[in-house]
Amino acid sequence: MMKERNEIAEKYTWDLTTVYPSDQAWQEELARLESDIEAAQAWSGHLLDSAQNLLQVTQLYLDLMRRLEKLSVYASMKNDQDTRLAQYQEFQAKALALYSRFNQVFAFYDPEFMAISQESYQDFLAQEPDLALYRHFFDQLLQKKAHVLPQREEELLAAATEIFGSASEVFAILDNADLRFPKIRDEEGQEVELNHANYISFVESKDRRVRKEAFEALYSVYEQYQHTYAKTLQTNVKVQNYQAKVRHFSSAREAALAENFIPESVYDSLVSAVNKHLPLLHRYIKLRARILDLPDLKMYDLYRPLSDLDYKFNYEEALDKAEQVLAVLGPDYLERVQQAFSQRWIDAKPNQGKRSGAYSGGSYDTNAFMLLNWQDNLNSLFTLVHETGHSLHSTFTRENQPYVYGDYSIFLAEIASTTNENILTEQLLQEVEDDQSRFAILNHFLDGFKGTIFRQTQFAEFEQAIHEADQAGQVLTSEFLNQLYANINERYYGLKTEDNPEIQYEWARIPHFYYNYYVFQYATGFAAASALAEKIIYGSPEDKENYLTYLKAGSSDYPLKVIKKAGVDMEEEAYLDAAFAVFERRLDEFEALVEKLGLVSNG
Repeated sequence: MMKERNEIAEKYTWDLTTVYPSDQAWQEELARLESDIEAAQAWSGHLLDSAQNLLQVTQLYLDLMRRLEKLSVYASMKNDQDTRLAQYQEFQAKALALYSRFNQVFAFYDPEFMAISQESYQDFLAQEPDLALYRHFFDQLLQKKAHVLPQREEELLAAATEIFGSASEVFAILDNADLRFPKIRDEEGQEVELNHANYISFVESKDRRVRKEAFEALYSVYEQYQHTYAKTLQTNVKVQNYQAKVRHFSSAREAALAENFIPESVYDSLVSAVNKHLPLLHRYIKLRARILDLPDLKMYDLYRPLSDLDYKFNYEEALDKAEQVLAVLGPDYLERVQQAFSQRWIDAKPNQGKRSGAYSGGSYDTNAFMLLNWQDNLNSLFTLVHETGHSLHSTFTRENQPYVYGDYSIFLAEIASTTNENILTEQLLQEVEDDQSRFAILNHFLDGFKGTIFRQTQFAEFEQAIHEADQAGQVLTSEFLNQLYANINERYYGLKTEDNPEIQYEWARIPHFYYNYYVFQYATGFAAASALAEKIIYGSPEDKENYLTYLKAGSSDYPLKVIKKAGVDMEEEAYLDAAFAVFERRLDEFEALVEKLGLVSNG
């Protein structure tokens, strides 16, 4: 059985006392912030009275948002430690409610600012030199002018923030706190309760019986609750489509990408490039079947590592390895990695009720914390390096940018993390001296590419399809979602749905479908990271410096411009083709190793 929270050694938990020294301190700040937000209502109608007013209200708006983010981060991370605890569910609910109130109070800001004439704007900048800091912030607002509503309408939308977020909240509670999975038999025949944390280990098992039992047991629960999940997901899609419509966007996708100033062509290019290269995925899947000697290969066989090499890392060994690998990014980067690893930025071990998966979090005024659910394997090492990439991106940004630019676009978020993964792969391939180890590392890379570029684009296709279906009046019943997901899955992997009936329910367990067009950015980020990792390891000192400059840029410029300065033009398809070229090159090498090691017959 998984341990309770109080049974986890302190060194494996994050130190949230660096955010607030106690729950009482958080509650006191909540009360102060509630009062300060209410007092800010007095500024409504006066934003453009003078240049000084514009400066003062902008500073107040950002200062309150900064405090609110810190408050929310504490509540969220406390809740993620054990999602069963009512106290922190309440903290999180109060933080969300305060966000809603904040948005209501400052609903005047965007509409009032949009009323400024270009002449007055330039005059204000000349009259109040301190406004120069916010020039890019203001320019971004002005670009969204067509989608900002009159103040009363903005207030109504802001007041509904909690309601709009309820589908995601229901999903999180149901999936993390309420679901109970059956027991299965592990490789030794012992009964073990299935959960989110150990599921991956079971479907990676060398014992096909264990893989099959885990797969069928997990999806039997999602099948049982498929109608609830369908209603929850449909509600979320309707919210996103509704918000896009009232803000005069043609679609939810256009609205989501516009937040980061990303043209929809970037999304379409990704889907097009991936579909063009699906034969590479099919080639790899068929090779898998031959290596495993499974002519009836099933979906639950896709996660089983093809190498029998026992590549194990305990948590402490993984920290040492990560430091060694990431040293290539220079002493400043390494120093901050060591801070993260030694100063309890990481909540490492799984416990009952803990949120599943992994993430990097925090706010401008906190450490860049990481949540893991550690397992002693190569995947967890890659997850550690991935989340460290996020956290170091956040750290460098916060150290080098004022709060107004102290975060980075979601579109850029997955690049730093996956660059770290690509660096790890390259370093491991450089170190390896024997064919068996090289085989294992190549296998991990190919599976990672499959799981990131192919799989996340598969998700992106599904996400786009369900939004379009709802927009066209289609009811998103579980039957519709099951069929849609099954068809896309079959096209990607070439494995028939009738032989893998459980996979039709996979959509129900994917939290990213509640993130509003987030998933495609894993794929674009991974592709960009392939190019950047090559530059960091094999390029010039200038390439490395350009990469660090990207980490420090935050949102001080538009996302596509920020990453272009680092050496990747994401408005062209060349970076995608280059990523698939790496995949094909490594697949060629992998196939040659398979033949050399005699792992398949020639028949």
